[in-house]
Amino acid sequence: MANDRLRATISASDETIQSVADHVGVDPKSVERWITKDRTPHRGHRWKTASLLGVDEVYLWPTVEKQTEAASTSELVTYYPHRGAVPTGLWSSLIEKATSHVEILVYAGLFLFDSHPDLPDQLAQKAKNGAAVRILLGDPDSQMIRQRGEEEGIGEDLAARARITRRYLEPATTTPGVDVRLHDTILYNSIYRFDEDVLVNPHVLGAPAGQNPVLHFRYLPGARTFRHYMKSFDYAWERSRTA
Repeated sequence: MANDRLRATISASDETIQSVADHVGVDPKSVERWITKDRTPHRGHRWKTASLLGVDEVYLWPTVEKQTEAASTSELVTYYPHRGAVPTGLWSSLIEKATSHVEILVYAGLFLFDSHPDLPDQLAQKAKNGAAVRILLGDPDSQMIRQRGEEEGIGEDLAARARITRRYLEPATTTPGVDVRLHDTILYNSIYRFDEDVLVNPHVLGAPAGQNPVLHFRYLPGARTFRHYMKSFDYAWERSRTA
């Protein structure tokens, strides 16, 4: 039985069997067998193919759903009842070990810079070494910041915190590879990504971010939770503006 979903998605994406094979790093005949004989490729090949075609791998290969669910559950490293319960040493370790990606989506995130005064210098050095550093701060003049400040009971203080964080980051922004932008999205979670680890701080209505839980996920090939949150980051990034 042929995999018509895969065939149709390749066509709709203006890709070819050859281009998919080149991207994944396999022989074109392997891709043909995935289509004509509905062969299920290895996990890494599935992920690369799905990423190229812009769809979830479960759509292309429905039989792997249970595997994906199991892997996604395994991505959860631990849960903290509030942000203050996250060990300071964990933040420091994740920051220091990151070599390829540091991506932060917050309204202000001032606590991180107050507790790590050398962070701007570290980010600049990581960018010099080839890491992609993307920081998304809330636009202090936006309606979303004003609304969130009111909901947290701190009013204009949230906008002030966002401005302070932006000022802390200024020395790093002169380094190529350090990209700081402002967003005005409704922020359901703060996201702190360091290579293959991400800390997600959900926002609970009426409570400051520091009082809300933090979930620590670590990327596993074939799982979806880490990628799901990073898609959210990319969504906000695409709608942001230069700081």
